Amino acid sequence: MDFVSIRIITSDVARLVEFYERATGMQAIRATEDFAELRTAGATLAIASTRTVPLFAPGSARPADNHSVITEFLVDDVDRVHQNLTGFVTDFVNEPTTMPWGNRSLLFRDPDGNLVNFFTPVAPKAIEKFAR
Repeated sequence: MDFVSIRIITSDVARLVEFYERATGMQAIRATEDFAELRTAGATLAIASTRTVPLFAPGSARPADNHSVITEFLVDDVDRVHQNLTGFVTDFVNEPTTMPWGNRSLLFRDPDGNLVNFFTPVAPKAIEKFAR
């Protein structure tokens, strides 16, 4: 089994896609006005409209209602990314902080309130774990 993607359900696909394109520097692939993907080497961030929910199961997902998932992106220099996002991201949860497990992390919220973590490994074990 392979983990391939995480999907965010939103009431405004265009707004969320534009946010993630700007925050990550990646170009989304837009399949329809209701669905887009940002593909990385390791996984895909899918962004889908509330109109897609009934295709799976009516009422099974609600937009802007996440209270437990953090979407994470490995970046080369989290401090530089923080500087680039200042003035664009409106809800930083924390400034770049070195975590006990060896990653330097920047936590913020996307326009739907979902938590996003950009991180850079800084401790030897973390650097080894995420070696590219």
